[in-house]
Amino acid sequence: MNSPAHVPVVSFREAFLVWLKIGFLSFGGPAGQIALMHRMLVDERKWISETRFLHALNYCMLLPGPEAQQLATYIGWLMHRTWGGLVAGLLFILPGFVLMVGIAVVYVSYGELTWVQGLLYGMQAATLAIVIEAVIRVGKRALKTRALWWLAGAAFIAIFALHLPFPLIVLGAALAGLAAARWAPQWLPKPPKAGEEDHDPVPAHAHPAQPAWTLKLLLAGAALWGLPILLLFLALGAQHVFTQEAVFFSKMAVVTFGGAYAVLAYMTQQAVDRYGWLQPGEMVQGLALAETTPGPLILVLTYVGFLGAFRDPGTLPPLLSGMLGATLSTWVTFVPCFLWIFLGAPYIERLRGNVQLNAALTGITAAVVGVILNLSIWFALHVLFRQVGQWQAGPLRLPAPELASLDPVALLLGAGAMLAMLRFHVGLLKVLAVCAAAGLAMKLSGLA
Repeated sequence: MNSPAHVPVVSFREAFLVWLKIGFLSFGGPAGQIALMHRMLVDERKWISETRFLHALNYCMLLPGPEAQQLATYIGWLMHRTWGGLVAGLLFILPGFVLMVGIAVVYVSYGELTWVQGLLYGMQAATLAIVIEAVIRVGKRALKTRALWWLAGAAFIAIFALHLPFPLIVLGAALAGLAAARWAPQWLPKPPKAGEEDHDPVPAHAHPAQPAWTLKLLLAGAALWGLPILLLFLALGAQHVFTQEAVFFSKMAVVTFGGAYAVLAYMTQQAVDRYGWLQPGEMVQGLALAETTPGPLILVLTYVGFLGAFRDPGTLPPLLSGMLGATLSTWVTFVPCFLWIFLGAPYIERLRGNVQLNAALTGITAAVVGVILNLSIWFALHVLFRQVGQWQAGPLRLPAPELASLDPVALLLGAGAMLAMLRFHVGLLKVLAVCAAAGLAMKLSGLA
């Protein structure tokens, strides 16, 4: 397509309304969200050029956190400086956050009712198709050489059989990419050709800032991120659920390469096994719920933070504690996302074309495929089998489902969802709606 020769002047009010619209329509995970922004901002309104959009996306892919939300923040910042970035990024999150809190309230208030259980039962079966589709989609994009297939397989074994921490897998994949770039470049895809740039002028604020401004921005972001954690630690102690959630989701904010699908296994390992904030089946339901709301899929952490605080309220009313936990978890996760953009976006031109950075990102993206495959198997086992044990031999720990506990209704719903999405390309929301209705019917009839 022909990109515009310059970035047009857009009023703040007009941009606000468009970001609000995007916030309410951003269903379908990062692929759908990025496609939505591309259509509305590049194709329809021509507010940003094609190559500048792609350069921004490449930078956001290098960062921990949800790349679509960070892309919105970047473009908002490019058009209207810091306030533009804040508005774009917040409106991308806010509708989904409000809906996730509302859903969590309904779940803890009415989750034992048959109709709620039926809806969740059907939705979690549909999640099987969603994560499998994610494996296929990301795999086609990332695994362009045989070496990258081997790297994805190694990442899968590391997390599925050896239970190595997700941050360690990310680091190892990045180092593998760097090593390949230096000693075996044929193992990596060929880099894109240079010189295919738009020549639209860069706004003055998009150049690297003075060191004093950068330092002020860094200190402000660190205070907004770290000060609540410090105050909670001093006031409530390290073992309070608010402190635990703040520390855990802050750590997760810096290792969430690959988005929600990739980090969910790590989140589940900690939230379920270590902290006991929720049960394995509830994590499956949480992702299914996050799929039905706009915004980043990582907003499943809002649901996790709510349930953790709701079930350990201390002296607070449980619902108030849950809402505070959801807000705190979301805050410490997304504040760094804004900080990465405001600090690093001015240097995007310097990052573009850097061989080492591209190689590290290629390695991480390949490893993410293996991690997502692990997630899909974890989901399948906990959705399809009512009892899942564990087989261990030395460092290997493998799940061992009890075959007699197979749920045939869940198998039927999951297979139907996969057929609809993968073969007939039915939309995500339609599949979720049909599976939810089918699950409700099965529960009410006593068949599930």
